[in-house]
Amino acid sequence: MNSVITGTGSYIPTLTKTNADFNKERFYNDKNVPFETENDVIIEKFKAITGIEERRYVTDDLQASDIAAIAAQKAIDNAGIDPEELDYIILGQNFGDIKKGTIQTDILPSLAARVKHLLKIKNPNCVAYDLIFGCPGWVEGVIQAHVYIQAGLAKKCLVIGAETLSRVLDMHDRDSMIYSDGAGACIVEFSENGKSGIMSHASQSHTYEEANYLFMGTSNNPDTDSRIRYIKMFGRKIYEYALNNVPNAMKTALDKSGVSINDVKKVFIHQANEKMDEAIIKRFFRLYKTPTPEHVMPMSIHKLGNSSVATVPTLLDLVVKGQLENHEVKEGDVIILASVGAGMNINAIVYKY
Repeated sequence: MNSVITGTGSYIPTLTKTNADFNKERFYNDKNVPFETENDVIIEKFKAITGIEERRYVTDDLQASDIAAIAAQKAIDNAGIDPEELDYIILGQNFGDIKKGTIQTDILPSLAARVKHLLKIKNPNCVAYDLIFGCPGWVEGVIQAHVYIQAGLAKKCLVIGAETLSRVLDMHDRDSMIYSDGAGACIVEFSENGKSGIMSHASQSHTYEEANYLFMGTSNNPDTDSRIRYIKMFGRKIYEYALNNVPNAMKTALDKSGVSINDVKKVFIHQANEKMDEAIIKRFFRLYKTPTPEHVMPMSIHKLGNSSVATVPTLLDLVVKGQLENHEVKEGDVIILASVGAGMNINAIVYKY
C-alpha cells in the first residue's frame, strides 16, 4: 500500500517581467534611504546571486484561486480521474486572493473552497481546506494527503500550491525582483503497489528565533502609506537557515527511506535563489561524502522567479512532461522534493516513480 502521484498540472502566468523592467523603479534600503548605486548595477548583482532573469505575473483579471483551479483541472485530466471521487482538496497558499489594485487579503471562503466551486465538484464528502505553511506548503500538503491515505481516510487527494506574490510586492525594495506568480497541482492516490510512490518524508518548524525571518512590513519608500503592508524578509538569515537545515531534513527523509544517495536521480527544491539552492544541494551530497551529480537539480527560477508554494509542483510538472531541457523522470527513478520558507519551515519527501 502506498501513495502515488498519478497526475500533475501547472499554470504559468502569461505576463513576463524582465530584469530590465525594474530599471525605472526607485529602490530604497531598509532605512528608507535611496540607494546611490545605479539600478543597472543593482539588477546585475541581483541576477548574479539569484539567477533570475525574468519572472511571470498574472493578468489583472486573475487571482490565486483562479490559477489554482486551472492547474488543478490539468492535474485531474492528466490523472484521468473523476473529480467527484476526490476525498480532499488541500491548497497551499499564504496570501489568499488579492484583487489587482488592492493589497487586501481575501480568504473567506478559503481558496480551496473556491477551487472546489470552480471545478464544479458537488460531492460534500470532498473536504477542501487551505494550508498556510510558507513556501513548503505544497510539499506539506502532499505529506498530509499521504498520511490520510495511509490512515485509510482517503483514496484520492488533490494537492495545489498557488500564489500571486506580485500583489504583495513593495516595488521600492530590491527583494521585490525575486517574487512571481504561479500555480502547480497533483493528484495523490492510494495504490496497492508498494514498489512506487512516497517512501518517506520529514518536516520541521523552527520558530524560537526564526519565526520572523519573513514578515509583512511597510514600504522602504518613506512617502508610501504606512498602513499598507508588503512582503519583507531578512535575506541573509534565511540563506544561512536554509543552508544549515534543509540538507539535514533531506538526509533525514532519505535515511528513513533506506535508499542509497547514489540512487537519487533528481532533487526538486524550492526555487528561491539559485546560489542558495546550489549550496544546499552540494552540502546535502557532501553529507554522504558524494560528489554532486550533473543535472541532478532542475531549475526554473531563471525564467519563472520565486512563486512560493507553486515552485516545486510547477517544476515537477515541467520535468515530468518533458518541458525542461536536460531533465526527465523515468519509471523506477528516486527523486526528492524539498522546500523551505516562512515560519521557518522545512520539509522533504523521498519518492519513487
